[in-house]
Amino acid sequence: MYQPINLAEKLTRFQDHWAPRVVAEMNDTQFKLAKFQGEFVWHVHEDTDEVFLVLHGEMEIAFRDGAVTLRAGEMFVVPKGREHITRAASECQVLLVEPRGVVNTGEAGGELTAAQDAWI
Repeated sequence: MYQPINLAEKLTRFQDHWAPRVVAEMNDTQFKLAKFQGEFVWHVHEDTDEVFLVLHGEMEIAFRDGAVTLRAGEMFVVPKGREHITRAASECQVLLVEPRGVVNTGEAGGELTAAQDAWI
């Protein structure tokens, strides 16, 4: 009845990049697993911060005035209203923490916009 959520096992259930999968909710906050590789799109979330916690690999979060590199075990909070882009030279596995209903591409839209509430 009480089962832990095994993030490593959940990550084996999908292969596509830039398509976050919800693994848990706490109040109105979702915990999502994602795999990044290549470059995402420039976008902004006007109304919410966004948390990136790298589980495996390395990624960059770039802003118009600088960038931060994250490695396994490191976390960064992108403040609301800050335009950013994410990149990963090779596959990077990430836990995202953000409110339910956040569109991954913000208002930028496009082909990398992921389905909402895709649970795994």
